[in-house]
Amino acid sequence: MKIIIRSAKIIDTKSPFHNQTLDILITDGFIEKIGASLPNTENSDEIKLDNLHLSTGWFDSSVSLGEPGFEDMETIANGLNVAAQSGFTAIALQPNSFPVIDNQSQVNFVLNKANGFATQLFPIGALTKESQGKDMAELFDMKKAGAVAFGDYSKSIDNANLLKIALQYVQDFDGLVIAFAQDDKIKGNGVANEGIVSTRLGLKGIPNLAEELQIARNLFLLEYTGGKLHLPTISTAKSTALIQEAKAKGLKVTCSVAVHNLVLTDEKLEGFDTRYKVSPPLRTETDRQALLKGILDGTIDMITSDHNPIDIEHKKMEFDGAKFGTIGLESAFGSLLTVLPLETVIEKLTLGKTTFGIETNTVQEGQKANLTLFNPEGESIFAKENILSKSKNSAFLGNPMKGKVYGIVNQNQLVLKK
Repeated sequence: MKIIIRSAKIIDTKSPFHNQTLDILITDGFIEKIGASLPNTENSDEIKLDNLHLSTGWFDSSVSLGEPGFEDMETIANGLNVAAQSGFTAIALQPNSFPVIDNQSQVNFVLNKANGFATQLFPIGALTKESQGKDMAELFDMKKAGAVAFGDYSKSIDNANLLKIALQYVQDFDGLVIAFAQDDKIKGNGVANEGIVSTRLGLKGIPNLAEELQIARNLFLLEYTGGKLHLPTISTAKSTALIQEAKAKGLKVTCSVAVHNLVLTDEKLEGFDTRYKVSPPLRTETDRQALLKGILDGTIDMITSDHNPIDIEHKKMEFDGAKFGTIGLESAFGSLLTVLPLETVIEKLTLGKTTFGIETNTVQEGQKANLTLFNPEGESIFAKENILSKSKNSAFLGNPMKGKVYGIVNQNQLVLKK
């Protein structure tokens, strides 16, 4: 494949071409030449797009796709195409399929399913067998097969000793442990953030304390064991402060926040719309502002869509009974630009690769062409026709968006949004 991308503004602080508008010649998956008004070459395709910007390819650290077992919600093939058209050249796949990705053969299965796509799939292996929180899974075998981290999606490890042993064990092969933080006893039957809104609506609350206690415990364990710990989708001001303190101590801890917790608050629950039922729950404006501050000051390392497709039978029902989760790949970039500067958005959508041990590239000659193409200008409203996923449970329907994604170049393939 040979293509020339015309007049693209390069957004890559590690590239000598940062903030310059230039042409880029890509040959057989590598950047051959970057310059102004590059001449046409034989058999090359030209890409000319309105107000074209590009960066190194984006990475999403938390994506659920259903397959195997829940193909009615989403398949790996369609999910990777959705990711590509949403600007992501790589995703980390959560293990919450059926069967759970808790052994080498399951890791091999999803990797084989993902072979040949422009967006690369990196499996997260379950930390415990069947993600039941009782016995540690076959971590080393999964690492050898290609798992990039280990965690039980949206499930907290109640057994502190199990988490301690896992943090110690993975150090032998430089493994990364993911520990979702929510004390189930304190959460109880809660379905929404505990506060003024939940009280007014008569919904059972999930207090901030449920997350913060667990994060504090997990950080104590990390301090004791050493190793690397990732705390996904934090949602409160206190959680941000606890992680900031831990980083100041020199602990190897990273964290992410979901797009919906940066953009939306629990005020959205007024209509009892289950699209806004997510885990952790949408919090208050105070927490949202603290999370944005954590992004800007570097406490929060990465942003994830926390994409979680759920079928209509488990979502369109009374609030208490509906499943937690929202899709988010398609709306991630447009939503983030409404609350954060462009360079910050790009940074937080790419930095996660380092944490997960995934190859990083810059926009330079000789480097692999791993690029996301986008336009940061223009406003729109997110509508059903913008949803590319099989499931339609988006918390962002009707929300304002800024900019748009054109597509990606990766794996010697060009994918442009239809």
